[in-house]
Amino acid sequence: MKILFVCVGNSCRSQMAEGIAKLYGHDAHSAGTHPAKQVSTHALTILQKKGIDISGMKPKSLDLFTPSSFDMVISMGCGVECPTIKLDQDWNLDDPVGQSIEVFERTAEAIEQRILMLE
Repeated sequence: MKILFVCVGNSCRSQMAEGIAKLYGHDAHSAGTHPAKQVSTHALTILQKKGIDISGMKPKSLDLFTPSSFDMVISMGCGVECPTIKLDQDWNLDDPVGQSIEVFERTAEAIEQRILMLE
């Protein structure tokens, strides 16, 4: 399945979702409506612990993608509003930015559970 994960900063949740979805064989990408300058260190640590290649991961603008070319577009939550994009699901996950690695771990676990339900 070709999936686009969308959030605001594309620095935490959507990056973790992209990496975890790829781990399960999906053609996954992520983007933000207002991309941050860098991916969260905690998000990268979580992905590395799962054996996911983090090389080249960086926040990307939603403008770089054509959402209609994806099988599914998923909002991570946090009030992402994309009036010109059909969102297939909103996972409504709290943004862990600036919080402890334990919060990132719980968020990654919730993301993984949701990805497994897509299969």
